[in-house]
Amino acid sequence: MRVLVLGALPGPIRDLTRLLAEGGHEAVFADQRALESIAQSPAPPHFDLVLLDLAMPDWITLRHYHPFLVETPVILLGRTSDRQAAKAGIAAGAFEFVDYADLNGTLVPTIRLLDERRHLIISGDPKTQELVSLATRIAGSDASVLVLGETGTGKELFARHIHRKSRRASGPFVALNCAAIPDNLLESELFGYEKGAFSGALARRIGKFEAATGGTLLLDEIGEIDLRLQAKLLRAIQEREIDRVGGQAPVRVNVRIVATTNRNLRAEAARGRFREDLFFRLNVVSLTIPPLRARPGDIPLLVDYFARKYADLNQLPYRRMSAASLQIVLERPWPGNIRELENAIHRSVLVSPGDTLDIEPDPAAPPTERLSSTPQLQSYVGKRLEDIERDLIIQTIGYTRGNRTHAANLLGISIRSLRNKLREYGAASSDLPGMTPASTAEDAVRSVVHV
Repeated sequence: MRVLVLGALPGPIRDLTRLLAEGGHEAVFADQRALESIAQSPAPPHFDLVLLDLAMPDWITLRHYHPFLVETPVILLGRTSDRQAAKAGIAAGAFEFVDYADLNGTLVPTIRLLDERRHLIISGDPKTQELVSLATRIAGSDASVLVLGETGTGKELFARHIHRKSRRASGPFVALNCAAIPDNLLESELFGYEKGAFSGALARRIGKFEAATGGTLLLDEIGEIDLRLQAKLLRAIQEREIDRVGGQAPVRVNVRIVATTNRNLRAEAARGRFREDLFFRLNVVSLTIPPLRARPGDIPLLVDYFARKYADLNQLPYRRMSAASLQIVLERPWPGNIRELENAIHRSVLVSPGDTLDIEPDPAAPPTERLSSTPQLQSYVGKRLEDIERDLIIQTIGYTRGNRTHAANLLGISIRSLRNKLREYGAASSDLPGMTPASTAEDAVRSVVHV
């Protein structure tokens, strides 16, 4: 593991160097000035972990100004007096806090635990175990892999598993969420840009393809990529070379592509929304991750794992889930899959009053507000298709009480598509559930959904 240690650390450097070396890790030490030099280099190096001294500026600010740190896990380092700041850092996403006073006993085990948790696929159901076995078998090749499944099923975990079991395991694993980046910025994220390529391009920046050279590039939610950019992506995969924005010559790259999506790309290709040739290039090997409701054997293990995780994180005693609550968990449909289950268990750890964990009622589907399973066909006759679609989206948003992720899952569309539809309706949204008049489309959307 390549570890970036951020901070002046005049005292603990020797101990850190020894401990990391004994754990088989490569360490790079940097203060604020050295970090600026790393960030401005034409090809910022890849790091698997950041150890951040709490005397440095807030790590969230650091990640904002240094994008190469965005997806890198963080362990905070400090002294007893820093524990309050450490709690805030962990709440914001840092993995753990290690006290310098206990460096020898806790640093290496904490790194080992982080590595295990980042790549852990909990499999108690035969379906999941079969998929893990298949993923392991195909990992040794360099073939592109398409991982399919609903949101929150663990597609990225399978992608990381494939990387760890591959011949590229010592190289970088670089992930890019294609749905989270605006179309006009996605090209430079993928391929990088040259200095002066556009206003604000003050220095050359490499893209994800170059950053992942020698390793694996995960293209998460690839179905969201614009058709124009799909053509450039296809060429990059086929020719193993990319063109930086504003560049004069192609750049050779050597990456293995793993792509994930919650869409049916074959159907999208048939509708002209996804390039068929790109689909075939990505779909050399495919894994379909079943939703959580289709693999009940995983649920008790996941419940126990999350109960332990959030008890430790919140410094609370570990408690098992009561038998009655576990039965409720097993019977729920979990449209948000593992991510939704994790949030529910986290809440249970925090609010359950007794010696066992209790599960809260499903907030998104109270029995008194369930949607009718029999659509009133006659009410649709004479309406335009656009109006029917709008009514369906509005009703679903009301049903989920503004939970966009749940609504998108129920509608079978992506979060981005739902967001775009809501923006379209925003200007004339006074009839949306829970709406109050809004001055702008954005205000209208905010009053309907949680943003």
